[in-house]
Amino acid sequence: MDRQVIQAIKQRLNIVDVVRRYVALRPGGGRQMGFCPFHQEKTASFSVNETEGFFYCFGCGVGGDVIDFYQRINGLEFKDALEQLASEAGVDIGDFRPDPEYDARQRLKKSCLEMHTAAQEYYRSNLNLAAGDASRAYLRRRGMNDGIVSAFGLGASSDDWQGLANFLKGRGFESDEAVRAGLLSQKEGGGRAYDRFRGRLIFPIQNLSGQVIAFGGRVLTDGEPKYLNSSDTPIYKKGEHLYGLFQARQAMTRSKRAILTEGYMDVLSLHQFGYVDACGVLGTALTQDQVKRVAGFCSRMVLVFDGDGAGRKAALRSAEMILQYGVSCSVVRLPDGEDVDSLLQTRGKEGFDVCLDDAVDGLDYCFSVVRDGFAPREIVAWANGFLAHLADNSLRPFYIPRLAQGLGLAEADLRRFGAGQGRLDAGTTNRAPSGQARGRDKRRDAPRAPAVGSEERDDRYFLRLPIQYPEYVPELAKRGFEALLTTDFGRELWRKLAQAGVDDVLPDLSQEEKSFWADTRSKDKPEGDDLTQEWLHVCRRIENAGVRRSREDLMDQIRAATSRGDAEEVKRLMAALTDLNAPSREEE
Repeated sequence: MDRQVIQAIKQRLNIVDVVRRYVALRPGGGRQMGFCPFHQEKTASFSVNETEGFFYCFGCGVGGDVIDFYQRINGLEFKDALEQLASEAGVDIGDFRPDPEYDARQRLKKSCLEMHTAAQEYYRSNLNLAAGDASRAYLRRRGMNDGIVSAFGLGASSDDWQGLANFLKGRGFESDEAVRAGLLSQKEGGGRAYDRFRGRLIFPIQNLSGQVIAFGGRVLTDGEPKYLNSSDTPIYKKGEHLYGLFQARQAMTRSKRAILTEGYMDVLSLHQFGYVDACGVLGTALTQDQVKRVAGFCSRMVLVFDGDGAGRKAALRSAEMILQYGVSCSVVRLPDGEDVDSLLQTRGKEGFDVCLDDAVDGLDYCFSVVRDGFAPREIVAWANGFLAHLADNSLRPFYIPRLAQGLGLAEADLRRFGAGQGRLDAGTTNRAPSGQARGRDKRRDAPRAPAVGSEERDDRYFLRLPIQYPEYVPELAKRGFEALLTTDFGRELWRKLAQAGVDDVLPDLSQEEKSFWADTRSKDKPEGDDLTQEWLHVCRRIENAGVRRSREDLMDQIRAATSRGDAEEVKRLMAALTDLNAPSREEE
């Protein structure tokens, strides 16, 4: 990684200006403070250090520089975030050479984006031609105004099997490229590629940068399927994006609310009636990736799904997932036979506001559905599964008593059944750990005592000094600071600190290291006599650690000499050990 490119970007972009696009900040304690966009909180704990160019959340522990923030808030790969910020900052990265595989992926992504831009142009032009007659008529019947049609870039596809294919060919794109981009289809075994979307009203799907990355299409005849969506491509993965999030994101940051619904038309109707913080889940069940993405802009999600059986099940799954992530949610129950669009068109904003006011708390909604529709064994299994999939074990004390009260279960049983179960990654099985494993999990999850007094052997205690005073790193390295460190985390972080010296070390750190570094830099550092005492203390501990290591080495050599029967060598080594153990060299 070219550090000069990173430093040039960070010098030209003020981290506060970038963060303010997504988070409302206000001065506080020498920093800029706001509500964290990466987790739900009621008290602002997200801080931005403008002088040193880093952010840190005291609530969830996320930290890093402006590139880390931009990458995380937009769900980008690091190199994608770097390229976008470099373009914004006017930094030439022409001399930067990524690895060949990345370079090939970027060329493919760029080609896919260019083809989607061309396809969007084609579909939008069709909407105003004869090919768009049915689509225009449908939009008029559904009450959509020109402003919404323009804001969401709606279009139309003709019935022609080669319409888009010929348009893309005229722009210099090959048919096999368009197939890979998901715009054309091709039968297995080859054959002529043809338009994937035909005779449909077209809904462009955009990423958070406003680029069109996929399409959805509603058939306007009796054809099937009713809605057709883009398949997975190099620039689009189902379950990662939400329809209308690009248009809604700024409103979400202001309202701290996201209205989540199912259909494209539901989203359009909500925006037309003033609910501009609404987005849709793109025809699939809500996913964890979508929850994370929306949670970056708000602290509360409102679920508005159809009132039929499928809608109730979808609302249950979605509410469960949102709550497990630690975000508050509520569920709007629509009148029988109504969906969002029909309700707004017939009863207007006032009718929908009534439904919003009557929304049920998400956890209470889950309780009612589970109690009414589950057998006792299923209720217990649901409660244990809810706890097992929590995104953060710290949420368990919050939810266990509520689950027990809401479902009529024994709190002690929930604690016992849920012991040691944190969030399950894909591919793992939800089985109770053995007694030995439970013991390990409890020790792992238990909070550590502050690293002071007899507990200050913890690597993180000692690493505070070189992080807060990087100018001391060369002298600490000369004195053998590494001898203090006992964990892989500590030794690896120290290696990076020593290598960077007084230069910017953040680009070299892992996410865990960045969080610890930002946390440490955000705390008050010792000064004056306190700094002197801290320096002397660390130096003594380095010396004592060196003595311990020498002692251990001598003991190993004594054991080896004893096994060889080398009495003279044992005698010499014992004398050296005696000298090392002299009172003048004892540890504190």
